[in-house]
Amino acid sequence: MEQLKHVTAELLASVDQMMNEYKERRGTKEKGDFYNEVKPFADRVKNVNDQWKELCLEWIRAERPKHLHFPQIMNTYDNIEMLSVHCFFPESSYNRFVSHHQSVHYVLQTLIDELNE
Repeated sequence: MEQLKHVTAELLASVDQMMNEYKERRGTKEKGDFYNEVKPFADRVKNVNDQWKELCLEWIRAERPKHLHFPQIMNTYDNIEMLSVHCFFPESSYNRFVSHHQSVHYVLQTLIDELNE
């Protein structure tokens, strides 16, 4: 459970970093360099995200929390993957990006709250 808390907190920080990166890119209209910025960041996030999904699914099977379910975890996993790449491209839809960010942030924060109870 401590490992899940740690990984979730790390993902939450990465998701906030994605929003900051996206806002900065929208302001400058500058795309990220794929091999020097996008790929290394997305790969790092993917490693943490893969670990998070496995730990989270195990925890849900064992604890059966009221407010978190398998489909939410799978959608959050997919949305994190998408955000980690799209944050470097200013032409990505603002409303879609913000909506996915808010959804991911909510699930991660809800998980942290559940783990702290």
